[in-house]
Amino acid sequence: MDTLSNQLASRARTASLFFSFLLLAACGGGGTESSSSAAEVTVADETSILPIVASDANFKSTHFSGSGNCASCHNTLTDAAGSDVSIEADWSTSMMANATRDPFWRAKVASEIRRNPALKPALDEKCSRCHAPMANVEAAYDGAPVELFGTGFLNPQNAYYNHTMDGVSCTACHQIEDDGKLGTLEGFSGKFSLVDLSASERTAFGQYADPALNPMLTTTGFLPTYASHMTDSAMCATCHNLKTPFVDSAGAVVSTTIASEFPEQMVYTEWENSSFAAGAAVRSCQDCHMPKTDGVVISTRPMNLTARDKFARHTLVGANTTMLDILAQNKATLGITTTGFDTAIIRARDMLTTAADIDVVSEEHADHELIVQLRINNRSGHKFPTSFPSRRAYIHFVVRDENGKIVFESGKTNPDGSIVSADADSDLTRYEPHYDEITRPEQVQIYEAIMQDTDHNVTYTLLRAASFIKDNRIPPPGFDKNSVVDDIKVIGGAMIDTNFNSGSDLITYRIPLDSDDGVSFTAELKYQALAYGFMKDLFRDNQHPEIAMFEGLFNGAKLRAETVASVTHSLL
Repeated sequence: MDTLSNQLASRARTASLFFSFLLLAACGGGGTESSSSAAEVTVADETSILPIVASDANFKSTHFSGSGNCASCHNTLTDAAGSDVSIEADWSTSMMANATRDPFWRAKVASEIRRNPALKPALDEKCSRCHAPMANVEAAYDGAPVELFGTGFLNPQNAYYNHTMDGVSCTACHQIEDDGKLGTLEGFSGKFSLVDLSASERTAFGQYADPALNPMLTTTGFLPTYASHMTDSAMCATCHNLKTPFVDSAGAVVSTTIASEFPEQMVYTEWENSSFAAGAAVRSCQDCHMPKTDGVVISTRPMNLTARDKFARHTLVGANTTMLDILAQNKATLGITTTGFDTAIIRARDMLTTAADIDVVSEEHADHELIVQLRINNRSGHKFPTSFPSRRAYIHFVVRDENGKIVFESGKTNPDGSIVSADADSDLTRYEPHYDEITRPEQVQIYEAIMQDTDHNVTYTLLRAASFIKDNRIPPPGFDKNSVVDDIKVIGGAMIDTNFNSGSDLITYRIPLDSDDGVSFTAELKYQALAYGFMKDLFRDNQHPEIAMFEGLFNGAKLRAETVASVTHSLL
């Protein structure tokens, strides 16, 4: 019998060929464009919403074990300072733990299927690979259907529901082996390889040498094994470098190789081209997103274990406070039993405040004009913002007179999350250009990646995204926009902006005023995980119940944007 790794590799090849076949065969099945309404498509098994119920985190299957089984020994941990560093408790409020409860992800997949119904099997395969890896792998091994909606993984009656709802869980990540492809094109887009699990002793890779073997092996059947790749950024590249095929308006495949596919997110490659990847200040993905602490006895059993230093906390902290708020406020609806989202939001905000900052380079107020130069600095090891193209950052710049009256404002956030005068938020066929200088309130500096289709029109449909028409996300330190590979290149006005490159953007505000009386200005760097235009396009498909549900949750969310950094100066 083939090993699991061989079977999965075979399935991946089959899926790739099947994807190409579907794309070529899907005449008329291409994604609808932002300038028109969504095609009225009914997919038979996706006409009703699936209930999201609490799952059994204590499940055990042929190749996986639920997070609840790990919690029995790896919770109630403390570090040398007495802080709670419990592994499962920290992980449970992360987006990885909630990868399939995430209602935005569910809605986006439903929308892609609605717009490309002929591609449903390929979308199910692709989207479950990283969001529901245990279900994807176990179903593949069993020869069962790999699908999400209808009777698929997201259905509480499905045999792999517990696997699905445990998200990106303990035994998913800790069984990924270093097959020589980690951090390479062949290992991106969910093409992870698991160790040969046909053996009775299943391997669980970890960060420490000389682990105590018998307690874990006896209790769970997993053999703890040291592996250096568990602390390597290449491990994260498996799912956080994602390339996707794309189709033309007739539904025919345009991308011909993996290399030619659309770089939906390339976080690892951005990091590779930063100063974080080489030199004296090297920091891995894990260093930032799994902060280290000392003096941790990493298991409650057996009782005689010694404390370990440089323990990587499993907070897996990101910056999506909007989704964390939605999860916290809708636990019953989303089948969530864990607590601690308020703490997770605080962690996310803390991370955001270290991700970027603002310097006032110069300021001048004379001859009825205010001239301010701001430098926006990216302090992270990837673009700011990075990852999925629904994310954007922008500058809110306000000038007030001596009485506190606003005399100029650019980048104000409306209560619904839209940005005043932002082109994309009022017209989905347009987008805000990159600016080197701003002189009018309707001009807003927005750092974002805007997708375009094969006809060079703005699109929000991933399977129609052939390239970016704009990418002025601020590069990390050490990044040279003139020499990086195409997958992470700067696109649009920022490419010719000589004040935009490695780690920063210098922007000038030149504001006409009625007098030379004293004024003050405030500049805020704001961040949104879910940009208004992206949501507006998605909600065109709210005939689908999954999308309608997320629209209701999003409209009820309290958080629309976060302030990353701010400065206030007065000129008398």
